[in-house]
Amino acid sequence: MEKEIYKIYHNDFGIAFQWKSNATKRDKIQLVFRDMGFYLTAKEIRQFHENVFDARNSKGCSCCERDCNTKSILLKTPSTKVDLAVNEKELMEVEDLIKGTLFQLDLDNYLNNLCNL
Repeated sequence: MEKEIYKIYHNDFGIAFQWKSNATKRDKIQLVFRDMGFYLTAKEIRQFHENVFDARNSKGCSCCERDCNTKSILLKTPSTKVDLAVNEKELMEVEDLIKGTLFQLDLDNYLNNLCNL
């Protein structure tokens, strides 16, 4: 499968990649974590990052604050029809996955622009 994808970033929680052979989805990045996959544009990934920031700053219920495994945080996805219930550790893992993906996308764009001068 490594030959079929361009791996952008991964951590213990998930992976971000693009399919090499699917020309129709070249502008989309697939984020896969917790048995779910999202096809997102770079702009949608940036929006997802903002949603993670908002979720991190929201407070869960007071009874769940003592148990960090409780999925008491509502994380909005770029899809208006899908929200996720996550715990604090999962939120941190999603944030790392998104930040790493955005960093690599920005680095790739910078290098491509530099080489095309």
